Amino acid sequence: MRTDSSPGTLPAREHLPAAGAGTPVLDVVVPVYNEEKDLQPCVRRLHEHLARTFPYPFRITIADNASTDTTPQVAARLAAEIPEVAHFRLEQKGRGRALRTVWSASDAPVLAYMDVDLSTDLNALLPLVAPLISGHSDLAIGSRLSRSSRVVRGAKREFISRSYNLILRGSLQARFSDAQCGFKAIRKDVAQELLPLVEDTGWFFDTEMLVLAERAGLRIHEVPVDWVDDPDSTVHIVRTATDDLKGVWRVGKALATGALPLDRLARPFGDDPRDREITDVPTGLARQLVGFCVVGALSTLFYLLLYSLFRSFTGPQTANALALLVSAVANTAANRRLTFGVRGRGGAVRHQAQGLVVFGIGLALTSGSLAALDAATADPAHSTELAVLVAANLAATVLRFLLFRAWVFPERREDGDRRRPEPEPRPTVVAQNPHGTPHGEPYVTAYGSPYGTPYGTPGSSAPYDPAWRDSTLHLQPVRPHDTDPRETR
Repeated sequence: MRTDSSPGTLPAREHLPAAGAGTPVLDVVVPVYNEEKDLQPCVRRLHEHLARTFPYPFRITIADNASTDTTPQVAARLAAEIPEVAHFRLEQKGRGRALRTVWSASDAPVLAYMDVDLSTDLNALLPLVAPLISGHSDLAIGSRLSRSSRVVRGAKREFISRSYNLILRGSLQARFSDAQCGFKAIRKDVAQELLPLVEDTGWFFDTEMLVLAERAGLRIHEVPVDWVDDPDSTVHIVRTATDDLKGVWRVGKALATGALPLDRLARPFGDDPRDREITDVPTGLARQLVGFCVVGALSTLFYLLLYSLFRSFTGPQTANALALLVSAVANTAANRRLTFGVRGRGGAVRHQAQGLVVFGIGLALTSGSLAALDAATADPAHSTELAVLVAANLAATVLRFLLFRAWVFPERREDGDRRRPEPEPRPTVVAQNPHGTPHGEPYVTAYGSPYGTPYGTPGSSAPYDPAWRDSTLHLQPVRPHDTDPRETR
């Protein structure tokens, strides 16, 4: 996983201000590969719909993924004929690569994409982006698996889609319903922080982005869509499914080992109502109690199984000590990650050492209970021992939670009240206009925006070259193996 880019602090959600003249609020990206037949009717239909129904300025960006037919010429002609259409050429294939490149460069505050076949009914476009404009959500996706969706497609694709989403729910604990619907949107400020963490450049890009966003606590809005499958789709289903499963394994491994710094992808204090300081209500207490109870129940079962196993060849005191030691290590690790949200390996040894101290207190309680039982009964039954241990463990559990919350995993606050990190200053990226500027000066723009000032980039002092809007962007591979030969469109 790529972890060299550290996410920063997201701005608080707020309703986007009214855009100035010529500044697009929405940038809809249409990634294409060899779509010379479908591209023109798609773009004209999409443009007509937006011009008729969308109440904000918009742009349609054609992201050409190294097409070898006449797609570049069709795209250039559309960009020349329609002011709201831009053409962006990449010399490498990959839908994910195209989306990340264009989204990172766009100056629009809301970014979206849809497939060129327009399988999704366009009436869902405004409901898709409205929660992002209002500040209610961070990302929005169309869902073909919602109960109110109306979908026309074959049984084979239906089975594959539902099976894939079941795999995501079972392996990555994903809660969104449809990862691969080609109909998504994201706020620009969120994309700037989230996209550097997304490694895939192909069809798994959507899934990886959604999983990371969900794990980072971002809000994902789902819109039920009307969908008619494209029978002429050239996507290689088996190869795509295989690569997606490899992506699931890669992301799951990175999340399990704490390789992704998602805990640093935070919003300012006060944006989330759960972060607000409320008198006599400790922050996050309810969620921590639920997580601790779940971990505690599983740990108790694990402990009892270990005790029964050890008791078969040793005495009750030794069996209790061994079972409690092993289960305590597992309990501390689980509570560290699941209950108190501590990720990464930093401080893990110290947390385990403190957990062993808590273990010692629990051992004293349970061992004292067994000693009292032995004093009261010469040869207690095994079921009686288990009952006494359960009662003793309940008392130890309450004390364990209090010690974990107050001592082992205390809340880290800044300035007395805040736990959110301060935003780091963002560098300015300098991109050289391949066509040159009127005076041969460097073309400077935040995050390398290829659009420059024709759409009114705020605060930009860069001169505008009209030829840049439809220029070809030559990319270098992110890694030596960073190619995606499986994509056919």
